[in-house]
Amino acid sequence: MKRILIFILILLSYMSGAYLEVNRWKSGETFLDFLKRNKLPSNIYYNLDSGDKELATEIITGIRYQMLKDKNGSIEQVLIPVGEELQLHIKKVDGNYTLTTTPIVYEEKEEELSIPIIKSPYQDIINATKNYLLAYQFVQSYKKSVNFKRIRKGDRLVIFYKQKTRLGKQFGSPVIEASMIEVHGKKHYVFLFNKGRYYNAKGEEVEGFFLALPVKYTRISDRFTYKRWHPILHIYRAHLGIDYAAPIGTPVKAARAGKIIFAGRKGGYGNAIVIKHEGLYKTLYGHLRNFRRGIKRGKYVKQGQVIGYVGSTGLSTGPHLHFGLYRGSKAINPANSVHLTKSILRGKKRKEFLKLTSKYKKEMEIALKNNVKPKIEQDFRYVMNLKSKNNPME
Repeated sequence: MKRILIFILILLSYMSGAYLEVNRWKSGETFLDFLKRNKLPSNIYYNLDSGDKELATEIITGIRYQMLKDKNGSIEQVLIPVGEELQLHIKKVDGNYTLTTTPIVYEEKEEELSIPIIKSPYQDIINATKNYLLAYQFVQSYKKSVNFKRIRKGDRLVIFYKQKTRLGKQFGSPVIEASMIEVHGKKHYVFLFNKGRYYNAKGEEVEGFFLALPVKYTRISDRFTYKRWHPILHIYRAHLGIDYAAPIGTPVKAARAGKIIFAGRKGGYGNAIVIKHEGLYKTLYGHLRNFRRGIKRGKYVKQGQVIGYVGSTGLSTGPHLHFGLYRGSKAINPANSVHLTKSILRGKKRKEFLKLTSKYKKEMEIALKNNVKPKIEQDFRYVMNLKSKNNPME
């Protein structure tokens, strides 16, 4: 139904001489740079409040965005995804441009995969689904609990996962809800439970991605939320991290070991540091007063190592650390990962968990018998996906 509606809207645009462009966000480009390059008024950015200006800093390099132009090449609308939940919507109304934050419209499907191992779990998942993120996340979820070198040809794997699709294409990171892999015929399980954490069949946490608290704070001044509807302003607001209020100059520490991939000014975050960790994880430290001596891009840091100091640079109303956590392009709540030891489920939680795992195990046996494979998403080609604005059907 959604594809039909998109088709009708695009067809109506074509009849009026309008055309659609799909581009990728350029590396190093800020939202303000984007407006200037496309000759859009800079006040689109300057009229935003501090929260939305900060959100504009979250645009990911390489993300696809859409621009609808009229027959003269003037921009009518722009949709720019911010993470996986929200998008910036620029719209021309009565000759003036407005910007709003709206939820991204996508479909989410429950998918199953059951295949024998031929080459490797990673390659076999890609061959079956064309979903590189699924393969990567599957391997990472077992990284510290299964020796993949011992897997032999003919061992099997099963994955139950959720996958978003947007305009006919895979969109964002899949969420693995349960999986099983055989190693010499022995089954090893992973289940998603308890605020997005992964556990083995015994109820022991297995993912092993833990964060230390990055700063000694006085209070949490703002918590994480994907898309919060403001009941008074009637707009969507998002805060993709945790704000820890602390005195200026308080040491900020790396929450986990990793490589610094950014250290400098980062839009609304002011002085900021981004650290890449194992897997697809990254952490962001914003509004710093300054960096510790020797901290720069390319440097490897240990967990707990001081990397900077609390400040109020960028779009900030007071001294605090903005702390963000990302898995791929998806912002996730750091509060669910800030702990140093694995958790073990007990009592009521354990009973709920065992009930869930019993259900999944039965479904996995059925999937193994049926060799279930998900439908590989085909590119949905826009009627207006143009090569030339002068020939919209080229």
